[in-house]
Amino acid sequence: MVDELLLDTGPFVALVDRSETAHDDCVAALESWTGPIVTTEAVLTETLYLVGPQWKAQKAVLEFILRGAFQLVPSSQASLRRVATLMERYRDVPMDFADATLVALGEELETDRVFTLDRRGFSVYRLGRRKAFQMIP
Repeated sequence: MVDELLLDTGPFVALVDRSETAHDDCVAALESWTGPIVTTEAVLTETLYLVGPQWKAQKAVLEFILRGAFQLVPSSQASLRRVATLMERYRDVPMDFADATLVALGEELETDRVFTLDRRGFSVYRLGRRKAFQMIP
């Protein structure tokens, strides 16, 4: 069985915006991944904000979710409690809300693979305090 891949904001933006320097690397990583790709509402919100107010870009972001390319996993009360704990623990990094939702989701799904451009943050974050993330690309 293939683990899920956690999708962070940076690659999501790069997939939609061809002018991003990481666009080609992110497209190649997406094309080579064969398992499910999951993300959170916080990442979706952050991505929609960062692509800007133009409907064409926002529609492209939403289409990834609507056509099932990426699965959107809503937060639960338990996961939000975990997010608060993580944000406090990593406040010196600092950890933003979207990253915290991904770490909590990784713990919940028991996956350590993250599609991210945030090497600084995800090289520090740990799953359950011990396991490091495998970053793609």
